[in-house]
Amino acid sequence: MEESARQPAARRVTIADVSDALGLTKSTVSRAMNGYPDIAESTRARVMRMADKMGYRPLSHAQAIRTGRVRSIGFVIETAEHDAHRPFLAEFLAGISSAASLEGWTLTVAAASSPGNTLQIIERLCADRKADGFILPRTLRTDDRIATLRRLQVPFVMFGRTGDPTDCAWYDIAGEDAMQSAVQKLAALGHRRIAFVNGGKQYNYTHLRHEGYVAGLQAAGLTFDPALVRENCMSPEDGRRATRDLLALDQPPTGIVFAMDRAALGLYDAARDLDLQVGQDISVIAYDGIIEGATMTPPLTTFSVNIRRAGERLGTLLIRRVRGSAPESLRRVEQATFLDRGSATAPARSSEELANLLRSTAAKP
Repeated sequence: MEESARQPAARRVTIADVSDALGLTKSTVSRAMNGYPDIAESTRARVMRMADKMGYRPLSHAQAIRTGRVRSIGFVIETAEHDAHRPFLAEFLAGISSAASLEGWTLTVAAASSPGNTLQIIERLCADRKADGFILPRTLRTDDRIATLRRLQVPFVMFGRTGDPTDCAWYDIAGEDAMQSAVQKLAALGHRRIAFVNGGKQYNYTHLRHEGYVAGLQAAGLTFDPALVRENCMSPEDGRRATRDLLALDQPPTGIVFAMDRAALGLYDAARDLDLQVGQDISVIAYDGIIEGATMTPPLTTFSVNIRRAGERLGTLLIRRVRGSAPESLRRVEQATFLDRGSATAPARSSEELANLLRSTAAKP
């Protein structure tokens, strides 16, 4: 008989073992593990540490029957989104998974082909009890996902904010503050014509970032000019068209703030088309901190977002929401990190001089 066959099976660690080790009742340990609000956070942390140390693993099926929870975070990816497969998504999901694992939860990910399909999948996952709550990325001003989850009375936490904050919990980055700061930084460098290229109008963040741009102009003592604003720019090609359009104005901007790095990449293409040097003839500051921005010449000056941390924070907040915390107590807004990389400098010439340069360049055979 083989050695392994002679070894008795290891006894499974139970709640009773954990309670004995801590000198607590089984009821207290069980309620701590299941996140009941009447258990102090310090006690819950002690219980979770001891359970992990002893190798306690709950029987998920029995636990789901007892608590009505499956200990799973739901997340639906819309594959039609412009950046659904980009590297940031892997970091985001890794952050959510990390937060879930710390609490003994899992992450359920599903893919949807359209907004309508997203709603269908959310309803199916709820009906099949595959998730206790959902993380909603890139929230809209009016968001059908929120309406659906409200109707189903299923907890959710948003990565972003929305038009109607009733019963909403969220984690967000203050993009409006970043836009205001970007304008003020360009103004401090000497720019007086500062344009703004915004993202898709359907997203809530675009309204906030537009407000930040306007606030930046006011703080710098500059007048808002609607001719210097372009909307619905989500891709490099959108950014290229917007930049060329802005530089064709009689009084073109010498600095441009982009709501998204991805659109800002198109400015480099436009500058190449027009024989301009980024960081000399035209300055740019953007937002996101995507990998591609660091590879440009010069690298893109931007406000960076720690996507993995965002995932971790959202995972933690959703678990607390599922356990009964009020949504109003689960609202967090943090600041982006400014990365000064060289694409924003003092203007080499005024707006009028830039216009003359562009006209002379266009006149060349």
